[in-house]
Amino acid sequence: MPPAREGDGLAKVLALISRERKIPIRLLVHVSRCQADTARARQVAMYLAHVSKGISLTAIGTAFGRDRTTVSYACSLIEDLRDDTAFDAELDRLEALLLGGGEHG
Repeated sequence: MPPAREGDGLAKVLALISRERKIPIRLLVHVSRCQADTARARQVAMYLAHVSKGISLTAIGTAFGRDRTTVSYACSLIEDLRDDTAFDAELDRLEALLLGGGEHG
C-alpha cells in the first residue's frame, strides 16, 4: 500500500478507536506505557490497521512509535482474544465500520 494510503487508513482506524473507546488519539500513539484499557485500545488499533487496512507492521510501528515486533505481538494477542465471542463480535463491528466507511458516525 502506498504511504499516503497507509496514512489515510491509519488515521481512519485511530479516529474510530478513539471515538469508540473514548480515548484521545494522542494517548493511543503515546510512546510510554499507559493504563490497561488504553493499551488494549492501542493493540486493537494496530490489529485493525494491519488486518482490515492492510498496513504493514513496520508502518504501523513507526506511527505508534514502536518496533514492528511489538505490532506483531499486538496482532497475535488480539487474534487470540477473538476466541471470546463478545470480543470477536465487537471486532467484527469495528471492522464493518472501517470497511463500510461508517467511521465518521
